[in-house]
Amino acid sequence: MKELIGTGTALITPFNGDHSIDFDALSRIIEQQIAGGTNYFVMLGTTGESVTLTKEEKAAVVSHIKTVNAGRLPLVLGVGGNNTAEVVEQLKNLNPEGLTAILSVSPYYNKPNQQGIIYHYTEVANASPLPIILYNVPGRTGSNMTAATQLELAKHPNIVATKEASGNMEQVMTILKEKPADFLVISGDDALTFPILACGGSGVISVINHIFPKTFSGMVKSALHGDFAAAKTAHELVLESSIAIFADGSPGGIKTMLHEKQLCGTAVRPPLFQVNPQVESNLRKLAHVAE
Repeated sequence: MKELIGTGTALITPFNGDHSIDFDALSRIIEQQIAGGTNYFVMLGTTGESVTLTKEEKAAVVSHIKTVNAGRLPLVLGVGGNNTAEVVEQLKNLNPEGLTAILSVSPYYNKPNQQGIIYHYTEVANASPLPIILYNVPGRTGSNMTAATQLELAKHPNIVATKEASGNMEQVMTILKEKPADFLVISGDDALTFPILACGGSGVISVINHIFPKTFSGMVKSALHGDFAAAKTAHELVLESSIAIFADGSPGGIKTMLHEKQLCGTAVRPPLFQVNPQVESNLRKLAHVAE
């Protein structure tokens, strides 16, 4: 899956003041990302506020991204949930045209044990017409997918990668050490992308790349080519921003920075709320740091 090596941007869904989708802003962001060197897009993930979009809105967002992208970059679609049968049904009915892979989050809220997680992903991978990227984000799901679980799932022929956002470098390094040669480990944490790449990671699915596509995707490219001095310089330029965008909820943070760049508004859908004034002030300053 060479298409998944490098920097993928977890696209936001921009909203107008009335919380309707701002398709013009979405077009601007796509063009800015392509010009900046992004390698692929992830649609309808957590950053895209997919849980507050209707079925019809999700379809409209995917259609719009496909149209604007016009085949220029690979597209990954987020399809996940905590009802295994429902996720399987979605994948069985999915039209895979124009898509490269599926990003599927580990089941949240239910807090399954590791055997339950393995069962869930095996069913999902068996049903999917496209390769599956695991997504481990314990801070959102309430449970961690252990290294042993991810390595077991990596044996499945239709599971090709993991997006690792546990923040546990010991776990990440264990997966990198023991994984099959063709299984990709993708950073799900912008601030830890540089060290993950240094340990053998294949790239990142990023939020901060929205605002610094040239600097951040350039950092990833440098690291993948073994130029860790250049990568470290770029990493240090964006590190504070990579942390700050999550200080008062995401994607409120990145939308604040994008608004400073006049790319979209700051609106997020409830129960999310715009960032507090202190965080907003800091993010607006940081929006210009790596230019």
